[in-house]
Amino acid sequence: MRKILNRFSVFELLIIAMIAALGIAVKPVISPLVRIITGPVGIPGGVLAGGIYMMFLVLAYGMTRRRLSGTLTATVQAFIVVLTGIGSQGIISFMTYICPGIAVDLIMLIFDRHAKERPKVPACFCAGIAANVTGSLLVGMALFDIPLVPLLLALATAALSGGLGGLLACSLLKQIYKLELLVNSNEN
Repeated sequence: MRKILNRFSVFELLIIAMIAALGIAVKPVISPLVRIITGPVGIPGGVLAGGIYMMFLVLAYGMTRRRLSGTLTATVQAFIVVLTGIGSQGIISFMTYICPGIAVDLIMLIFDRHAKERPKVPACFCAGIAANVTGSLLVGMALFDIPLVPLLLALATAALSGGLGGLLACSLLKQIYKLELLVNSNEN
């Protein structure tokens, strides 16, 4: 673990910690609003709200421009949730949080070969989709006994929501880079 953390500067680790905390902080605000829409349809609220949650993983990758930053951000979130008891998933949170972070890192590895540049729209869009579908599938399999057709509907909703979250992250990254807030943060 120390070898992985040594790849990141202190500034990048602070960004990851802050983004992880922000991602957890928005859940109590977003979740009740989304459940108003998803409850009557029978879709778990996290499927639709997940686009916002997963946006933070894409944002962490885009701000640090480092491989494994999505996984590290998700791991920090998992520890926060498990240690504080915020979530309702218990120890399963490690799986349902970390796997979407891995999905973001894998997609960025495929799409975003030039880590020195801001991630592009297709990379952010696909990373958001991969993260939210992964998280929704894991929660659906581990916590809910959802029949196949509703599960497919939930995953389609997760893909749409995740893609939109990825686009939102890309838009935020564009503004952050325009302000040149991260110009020297990735230099060794």
